Amino acid sequence: MKSFVAALAALAMALFVSACTTPASDGHTDHPHGAETPVVSGQPADFNDADVTFATMMIPHHEQAVDLSEMVPTRTTNPEVIALAQTISAAQGPEIETMKVLLVQWNAGEAGGHEGHDMSSMQGMVDTATMEKLQTLNGDAFDKLWLQSMIAHHEGAIVMADAELKDGASADAKRLAQQIVTAQQAEITSMKQMLGD
Repeated sequence: MKSFVAALAALAMALFVSACTTPASDGHTDHPHGAETPVVSGQPADFNDADVTFATMMIPHHEQAVDLSEMVPTRTTNPEVIALAQTISAAQGPEIETMKVLLVQWNAGEAGGHEGHDMSSMQGMVDTATMEKLQTLNGDAFDKLWLQSMIAHHEGAIVMADAELKDGASADAKRLAQQIVTAQQAEITSMKQMLGD
């Protein structure tokens, strides 16, 4: 098991390093999240319980955002919503992998062991009834509920990231938290404009 975890960490590190040494544009230069996904350090630097909590809870939070984004192409033809969903998925997928690597480095579990936590009480998580309703909607009705849900979801992520910035010790985790705050605040502004708020 140790060799598997070490191999996972080494592979993920190699992917992150290679991704960050190749200049590339994601085609969304109008979004502040264009910054590269933080590279995790080669050595497990200082960390504390706040860092572990941040990564452990943010992984399923991000996973739900990816799930929400995957609904979009089949439920709307709104190009702004489609583009935003693609941006969210492209940003948060790699961030999930970064947090998994951090947890491995901290010996806190490959996926953070979030099975013991109540995900429904997490900041901004979309409840099951809303997730099911979204799957029954199309067009403008879908867009409205999806945008409202994603705004609340992003606001929850920002609260969690702010807590990491305040209480965390890991430079890698804090860098990721700042990236989340910057990108998701900008996306909240865009989504509110789409809703006409």
